[in-house]
Amino acid sequence: MLIKNAKIFIGKNFIDGDIRFSEKIDSIGSLGGEADLDAKGGYVIPGLVDIHTHGAVGEDFSDGKPEGLQPLSDYYASHGITSFLATTMTLPESVLKNAMHAIKNFKRHGGAKCAGVHLEGPFLSYAKRGAQAAENLHLPDIKMFERLNEASGGLVKLVTVAPEEQGAMDFIREVCKMCTVSIGHTTADYETAMAAFEAGASHATHLYNGMPSLLHRAPGVIGAAFDSGASVELICDGLHIHQSVIRATYKLFGDKINLISDSLRCAGMPDGNYELGGQPIIVTGGKATLLDGTIAGSSISLMDGLINAVRFGLPLESAVYAATTAPALATRLDAGVIEVGKAADLVVLDKDLNLRAVFVDGERQNIAW
Repeated sequence: MLIKNAKIFIGKNFIDGDIRFSEKIDSIGSLGGEADLDAKGGYVIPGLVDIHTHGAVGEDFSDGKPEGLQPLSDYYASHGITSFLATTMTLPESVLKNAMHAIKNFKRHGGAKCAGVHLEGPFLSYAKRGAQAAENLHLPDIKMFERLNEASGGLVKLVTVAPEEQGAMDFIREVCKMCTVSIGHTTADYETAMAAFEAGASHATHLYNGMPSLLHRAPGVIGAAFDSGASVELICDGLHIHQSVIRATYKLFGDKINLISDSLRCAGMPDGNYELGGQPIIVTGGKATLLDGTIAGSSISLMDGLINAVRFGLPLESAVYAATTAPALATRLDAGVIEVGKAADLVVLDKDLNLRAVFVDGERQNIAW
């Protein structure tokens, strides 16, 4: 496959040129030959990497349904996501183990790659549990983590923990050797968060959501993440965080920002009634909430989030980096870049950022737009 007349995202910038690839990227530059696809001055970017997504199209990774994983993989690829972390909820260990087994045994037939698992809980704070079910919360437990990781075949790449909980610091020190540890769903103050980052945590789950606010005398997790150089997640659906805060956060964190979808099974579906971790949720105008009004995850795709980030004022280059390279780096994945010899996981956008083509390992995918 040869794509010509493109602006290709290399490193943190676009270059004008052509790109040839099969399963892997063969060459980049001014290339001879007849184009298979003329980008017409549009963009070729790395496939998006969503490290925080619970589901879409009526499916949820926590369901542990093997038959639900291919539709999810197809959905992601159709929206420009070529790698994702299957993200679970706060649930009993037996339910999580079932989900881990399904993810471990998943053999995709086209679609996006499941690059691993994000355990969003159950090691979270009661006070900041958000849409996580309180009855399933569990103190940070290294042995439990190891059992779940083993059940997944060693696929856990990210785990969220509240560092103020009993045993959390020991948990962080040990588990950071196996995967990225993130602070989230937490009441931690600045000092506790800094101690967690010093113990080996390096990431913050959906910044601003599920944690104390940034205050001038109590900077909390947000201030600690800034001072420690941690990577931070942002949900750019226009509902979880005001766009002014998105712009300010970009000024603070720069290339440490990881755009995420935090999508639920309602993504790609109409408004209505759904379920999340055993709890009913309702989606109205694209906003997902528990019945008591607590905001849950989102109904967007990561591509929606990227486009929103640009619309909110981030430079295109920074938004692309935040949806591709940054999350891959944060979770130690071999993804999110365009380099010769790397997998040909690519997205082609026109000048207006409309999706024109998606390739996973060089194979063209069906797209939703």
